[in-house]
Amino acid sequence: MTAEPHHLVVGRLRKPHGLKGDLTLFPLTDDPALAFAPGRSVWLVGLDGETVAGPLTIERSRAYHREWLLKFAGAERREDIDPWRGLFVAAPAGDLAPPADDEVYLHELDGFAVRLPDETPLGLVSGVYELPSGLMIEVQGPKREFLLPYRKEFVAQVDRAGRRLVVTPPEGLVE
Repeated sequence: MTAEPHHLVVGRLRKPHGLKGDLTLFPLTDDPALAFAPGRSVWLVGLDGETVAGPLTIERSRAYHREWLLKFAGAERREDIDPWRGLFVAAPAGDLAPPADDEVYLHELDGFAVRLPDETPLGLVSGVYELPSGLMIEVQGPKREFLLPYRKEFVAQVDRAGRRLVVTPPEGLVE
């Protein structure tokens, strides 16, 4: 029995554009040209994480202001695509460029060990939050949990293979 491929969310559908099956999409990827290339297969996912439709083949795509316009094969009319408003577009992880050495997918951060530069353990990442001020990670320490901004000035090193972060937290945060 083969395992189902792991999918990553790469965009969110906005609304139909015109009358010929085009949709506007807000990209949630660093490389939308790769993720939305014509001929690529994608799946539509609801807010509950369940697959709603797919695989769908991208027939055409192009940048449109800060969004993208997509057309799926077989979806020729506005009525075909109107129910897809607000759904997420997911692509197989193997079809996307892997993260660089110092990068990590947000969903992978849960369970990462958090250490100081001198190797003192601070705890494990137990949550990731996207707040208006930026990305925050929740760290479960030996005595309490704390939130740490996930920014270059605080996260000194990301070891994706070793599942650990080396951090320099603001003074007084972990005391």
